Amino acid sequence: MPTTDLAALRGPITVTALYFALWYGLLFGLQVRTKYRLRREYAERGQVFDRYHGNDPAMLFADRAVQNTHEQMVPFLLGLWLYAIFVSASVATGLGAAYVALRAVYPLLLGPRIEQVQSRRVAFVTFPCYAIIFWMLGASVAKAWGGLG
Repeated sequence: MPTTDLAALRGPITVTALYFALWYGLLFGLQVRTKYRLRREYAERGQVFDRYHGNDPAMLFADRAVQNTHEQMVPFLLGLWLYAIFVSASVATGLGAAYVALRAVYPLLLGPRIEQVQSRRVAFVTFPCYAIIFWMLGASVAKAWGGLG
């Protein structure tokens, strides 16, 4: 039976809000702030900052942190909510909170020097995040087809 009890869905609602807080923190706190800082620094040196065609490592870092979080948003939120409604809201809360915590660590492991990214270091976040998404989606599909009692 699907969960429609609002009290039972407080956890997934909170996880969703935390994910968007992280997303907007990266978007405005990192990406936009980096853009305006670089624009100012380039102007002080008498150079033009090319936001979209330049290769400034700081801007590339900010863009990658934001884009990676953005590109995983739909699969994560879809998996979270399918799992919360059809399998277990409390387990979805725990898995979702772990996912958000891992996503928050991603920029730290990525490091500000984008040209020196070590894929093994970033994999410590990427693979567990994929596993959480696949688990939530897979369990939801299994439940829909009667595989999870």
